[in-house]
Amino acid sequence: MLVALIGYGIVLFARQVLNDGDTYWHIAAGDWILRNGFVPHADPFSFSAAGAPWVAQEWLSEVTMALAYKAGAWDAIVMLFGAVTALAFGLLAHFLRRWLTQPAAMVLFILAAACVAPSLLTRPHILVLPILVLWSAGLILAKDKGTSPSLLLLPLMLLWANLHASFVFGLVLTLPIALEALVETKADRGRVVRSWGIFFVAATAVSLLTPNGLHGLLYPFEVLSMPHLSFIGEFAPTDFGKFQPLEGILMALLYFAFTRQIRLPIPRLILLIGLLHLALQHGRNQMIAGIVGALILAEPIGRALGGGRDESADCLPSVRWAFLGLAYVMLLTVFRVAHPVVHTDDGASPTTALNHVPAEILRQPVFNSYEFGGYLIFRNIKPFIDGRADVYGDEFLANYVAATTPNGAAFERIVEKYGIRWAILNAKSTTLDMLDALPHWRRLYADRIAVVYVRDEKRQ
Repeated sequence: MLVALIGYGIVLFARQVLNDGDTYWHIAAGDWILRNGFVPHADPFSFSAAGAPWVAQEWLSEVTMALAYKAGAWDAIVMLFGAVTALAFGLLAHFLRRWLTQPAAMVLFILAAACVAPSLLTRPHILVLPILVLWSAGLILAKDKGTSPSLLLLPLMLLWANLHASFVFGLVLTLPIALEALVETKADRGRVVRSWGIFFVAATAVSLLTPNGLHGLLYPFEVLSMPHLSFIGEFAPTDFGKFQPLEGILMALLYFAFTRQIRLPIPRLILLIGLLHLALQHGRNQMIAGIVGALILAEPIGRALGGGRDESADCLPSVRWAFLGLAYVMLLTVFRVAHPVVHTDDGASPTTALNHVPAEILRQPVFNSYEFGGYLIFRNIKPFIDGRADVYGDEFLANYVAATTPNGAAFERIVEKYGIRWAILNAKSTTLDMLDALPHWRRLYADRIAVVYVRDEKRQ
């Protein structure tokens, strides 16, 4: 309960949870679905990829976010994500205490939560964190009990598949846990293969019950196969040039492995190596590695420490503590409502700069920094590019990267092809000097967040 309450408070008041442009287009997409009554399969937002195929994999998250925004603007958004984060943290702490006593459980929780911190944003991947915890723990507990996973996990998979594309990881996670169950079984291995096999097939079938069907299952692999995906910060390899939570976990794990006799079954060790690979390949995967890694290591670490299961793990908080927790939540919520979130200029929101663009120019094709695309959609302005890399495709991304390298010739080709009339760029973009030097382009407005350019054919 303690870590749940802390998680709620952090999201409620940490300004950086809103500092991501994708939040804007997710809300806009949810609003579009509510207004039109169906999930789009073609891009309705950009002008450069208008009508291109779009797998709206996170449609349920987007509808939820749009409803929250309609109910209470940004205050309701942070309350929604604060509540989900609290639930995820509380569940993770609960399951860790099944295998670890204190303070080991708290230390492992802190390491896992640190891996979540860089990705703690108001985006759909946070809405599935409680499902990730329940699904992973459910598989591990089933293996420990020598039974097949509970059928109650299947509704979780249905929800997961409609909330976020990471549901594919949940399906894949079933395989090494099933293999571990098979290896540890001394007799009747046929029963293990049948029970886990039936569960895997059922979970896969349930995951197809989305507006995108089979395409939704293939979609994550299509996105991850794009060669220029690493241009997007969260898909770039983990950068150890600055301290990363994953680095702290690796150091702690190495220390523990060399000072204690920790033993992992081969399937679980392979899973741990796979999680490490994912986290190193794409920085955003640190979150998954932290949560699932903590759950698969909890029992072996508890055994190595010589401690037993925490008998208080199943105890409900007393009425006194439950009342204090509820009072804490209500106090924070009232304080948040009394001091509403004002979401204005930041790294993803060029609010002031956009307000200085004349209305007749806003209707013209724009060239924008990648991180500003979501905000433009939110303001009903069709962007050149936004966070939906799959809509634009790898060739488009390659051309965009070339133009912003910067490369004047590549930029001019884009201008001519799409009839670009103006540009709004990050104030720290390396593209600024290029536009300042190009003929026909002049600065209309500049501040610490963004710079607006207008193409003037008469200028020489």
